[in-house]
Amino acid sequence: MVRSMLSTLPWAAVLAGVGGMTWWLLSREMGAGRWLFAALLVAHGLVHLLFLVPSPAAGAEGGPGWPFDLERSWAAVRLGLGSGTVHAIALVLIAVTIGAFALAGLATAGILVPAAGWAPLVAVGSIVSLCLLVLALSPQLVLGIGLDVLLLWLVAVGTWRP
Repeated sequence: MVRSMLSTLPWAAVLAGVGGMTWWLLSREMGAGRWLFAALLVAHGLVHLLFLVPSPAAGAEGGPGWPFDLERSWAAVRLGLGSGTVHAIALVLIAVTIGAFALAGLATAGILVPAAGWAPLVAVGSIVSLCLLVLALSPQLVLGIGLDVLLLWLVAVGTWRP
């Protein structure tokens, strides 16, 4: 489990760097910050498509597995939900997550979606994303869980709005 979480460190470093740069740009009210934040929201939503990708062939012996594998879902294993049920639930959660974050990205950039919709869209996207990440719970998904919690905190504190 520790090895799986450590494998996310390079991604965590990249995300922290990009997040820091985004915050810096937004705090100075630079337009690039809004566009970068919009891109991050859309990208976070699109990452959830990886739950639809079949698990790749096993890598190195003892290396971390594919974290987006719904077949290993605790709900399927412990609650006895069938694979089809887990996949159907996941498909709905994926669609809502992608839709909410795509619309939140548009609101962030000021395109088509009113800025007033930003907070509810980010909240819905984050909550539904958390549900999906918990459904597929894997130590490697801690980065996505942390990002969703951070976004919910940003909405709750209200320090930034488009």
